[in-house]
Formats: sequence, C-alpha cells, structure tokens
Amino acid sequence: MHSLQLSFPFDGAIAVLAAAEHGSFSQAAEALSLTHGSVSRRVAALEHWLGTAIFERHGRGVRLTPAGQRFVSEAGRAIDALTSSTEQWRPRAGRQTVRLSAVPSFARLWLLPRLAALESDDLRIELDVDHRPNDLSPRETDLAIRYGGGGWEAVDARLLFSETLVPACAPGLAGVARAALAKRLLPDLALIHDSDVAQWRAWLREDALRYSPRWQDRRFEDYDSVLAAAGAGLGIALLRLPLARPLVDSGALVVVSNRAIPNPRRHYICMHEHESRPSVLLLAERLLAIADG
Repeated sequence: MHSLQLSFPFDGAIAVLAAAEHGSFSQAAEALSLTHGSVSRRVAALEHWLGTAIFERHGRGVRLTPAGQRFVSEAGRAIDALTSSTEQWRPRAGRQTVRLSAVPSFARLWLLPRLAALESDDLRIELDVDHRPNDLSPRETDLAIRYGGGGWEAVDARLLFSETLVPACAPGLAGVARAALAKRLLPDLALIHDSDVAQWRAWLREDALRYSPRWQDRRFEDYDSVLAAAGAGLGIALLRLPLARPLVDSGALVVVSNRAIPNPRRHYICMHEHESRPSVLLLAERLLAIADG
C-alpha cells in the first residue's frame, strides 16, 4: 500500500460527511458518539491534508465552502461505490444469492430442470445465460459451468460430468440410418452438428469412415438446436450423453448405433482458485451431488 494512502485521514473524512449532513460539529459528534473537540480535530486534520478549508464556521454551526462541497460530493460517491462493491462479502442472514453462469444449451437441457433442487431456504441462484464465458470475479459471476478440456488459468475447475457420443435421429429415420451405419456407410441423411465438427469426424473415424462437409449437412450454433433439428427429422445428430438422455427416454430421438465414443470435452464447475465464500462452495457441492445422483 502506498504511503499516501496510509496517511490519508479517513477519520476526518467521516467527520466531515457527518458535519455536512447535520450542519454542526456538535450534532456530528452526537451521531458519531464522539466529543465536539474530537470532531473538530479530525476535520482540521483533513483540511490540513487537503490544504484548503472545508467549512466556514459561524455561530449556529458550519457550512461547506465551495471546495468542501466538491469534496463531500466526491467522497459520498466513493463511499457508495465501496459499499456496493463490498456488500457481497458481508455475511447475510437467511437466503444468500450466488450468481451462476452457463451457456444457453446447458442451461436449458440440464440446469433449469434441476434449479429448484439446487436452491433451498438458504440459497438463491441468479442464473446468467450467455454464450460468452463470464469472468470469475465479483463483478461478473461467482460460479460458472464451462465445457472444454479444463486447465483454465487461476480457476478451480471441478469435473461435473463426462460425456459419451452416440448417433441418434427421429424415429421415422431410424431404419435408414441404422442400415447405413451397420454397413459402415456414410448415411445419405444430413449429419447435424454445432460448431464442433471434430466430434463427427472422431465418431466416423472409428468405423474407418472419413468425413468431409456435404451440401445436405446442417450446422446450428446451439447444441439444443442441433437436437431439435434431429427431432424434427432433419438428419442425424450425435447425442452427448447424459446431457441429452431425456430426449431418448421420451422417445423423441432414437439411438441408431450401439457404438459410443468418449467426448474429449467435459463439463466443469469453475470458481476462482482462492474462493472461500460458504454460499459459493455450497452450490458447488450441490451441483456435484446432483450430477453423481
């Protein structure tokens, strides 16, 4: 910390704000549980440090000088900002709020159906759904679900669950898709994918099939859009299990091959590497418990 910061008379600033609010040193002293002389000395110390008068003294009290008006205005804004930024660190009675970040597809497919179970009388989740991975900082988010290979810098990343990849389509296309894949042929049906074509390449490579983009194949930005397109009969999608398991259980999609390969990308619970807030750690524990259940 700089010596200038150490020498600043913070007590004087508090005394000035109180005197400005009440219009006299006596009432400021009463509000701060100090003596009149203590308030006067603290104000004088601040005026000396600033090199200018903050108050004009008169018989009935004090009033701010133009310099004092500027100081009180700026000091008030600074204290409001400090109070706002530190409020999250104060222990709260009752229900505490944790900000949780996730991409839209994960939120819709996995998180929202489990949100009520994650919350309770002592915890409220403020969900931030965004394609952009938020920074793990008090300004952006407390906890994030990230999809990838792990190893993020300055992040405590805990594996939520791994996935396997298996092809599936609408029930009406299942016969054609199964027949082609059983013969180790690339189906004439469209292969549906998101921005990660590497997953289809890896799955087909297991059957010695080489994938290259075709006119009939379809790409969507969101993974749940990929699944919706497959359910609408537009082609075959790679299911990421267990994320997409409900669509198989409901019969909306039918698995057309018994061969599954591991997805190299996984879902992680991510928090700052030095995270210590009990509410954030509690939510992380609940996420892990639900994923293991």
